[in-house]
Amino acid sequence: MPRIGIISDTHGLLRPEAISALDGCDHLLHAGDVGKPDILIQLATIAPITAIRGNVDHWASELADTELVSLFGKTFYLLHDRKTLDFDPAERAIDVVVSGHSHKPQQSRHDGVIYLNPGSAGPRRFKLPISLAIATIDNGDALEIEIINLL
Repeated sequence: MPRIGIISDTHGLLRPEAISALDGCDHLLHAGDVGKPDILIQLATIAPITAIRGNVDHWASELADTELVSLFGKTFYLLHDRKTLDFDPAERAIDVVVSGHSHKPQQSRHDGVIYLNPGSAGPRRFKLPISLAIATIDNGDALEIEIINLL
């Protein structure tokens, strides 16, 4: 079963716990606020990565603000701040909308679309957990997403 690691808001800190949790993934998605280029270089040693620019990534002109990526029969739309979503993902047959920004891990479903914020895997903000998510695709059909608390 393919595994997709989903991470956001590293803000220049890639924790050993995050590296361990992502080990064995087939692809990685980073929903912005990477912090510095080293993070993407380190993540790329684990698996191929698709990353977008967050509001603190002024250095990352080569990263897009959004990305649409198809992986193992599922479509993922990445944007940093979900509040900027300006279309209906269900109308475009998107399976998962991945966002970051709030540092608050959450997952919901609306009109068949999963909305996922994996939380922040970087420095702790307020009393929010340190987390990321793993998506598992079974036979190219069933999609399960687990949010993993790292600390």
